[in-house]
Amino acid sequence: MLRIKHPIVFIALLFAACNSQAPQRPSQRTSRAPEPDSAALALLTLNQQLAQSADEQLLQLVQGLDEPYALYEGGVWMRIINRGDETVPAPKPGEEHIVRMRVYTLNGQLLEDSEGSYRIQKHELPPAVDMHISELHAGGKARMYAPWYSAFGLKGTDHIPPYENVIIETELR
Repeated sequence: MLRIKHPIVFIALLFAACNSQAPQRPSQRTSRAPEPDSAALALLTLNQQLAQSADEQLLQLVQGLDEPYALYEGGVWMRIINRGDETVPAPKPGEEHIVRMRVYTLNGQLLEDSEGSYRIQKHELPPAVDMHISELHAGGKARMYAPWYSAFGLKGTDHIPPYENVIIETELR
């Protein structure tokens, strides 16, 4: 004989089993795949075009410079001015370090000069800096030409306009 300890649970399960539909064959399904959102697709296409344009602009710019720059992840062109004290370990993800950043327009106009304590790879720094600060040691300096999508993005900041390709001079203190 079946003994039920919790009749309410049993009744709920029985009710759920009675109300469930049998699986349908694929040919009997009435739902269709959702229509793509045309506005979202248009925005995605526009952002891809803007990113490609930024990459082309930065490539032309660094090719005309006297100093050698290397292309890094995120479309960032970087030149390490000074690696810093290599007896001190490079920053590791999650560690807190003091970073100074000077952000310029591509024409050389200073937009921001800041220094602060940041946790590395915790999205507290612009992606261009966050991804590549581990190339430096204490006292190290680098200059980056960063596309908007690796710098301050489509929102910008109080001092940096949206979609702005920038030069970032960074120093690890």
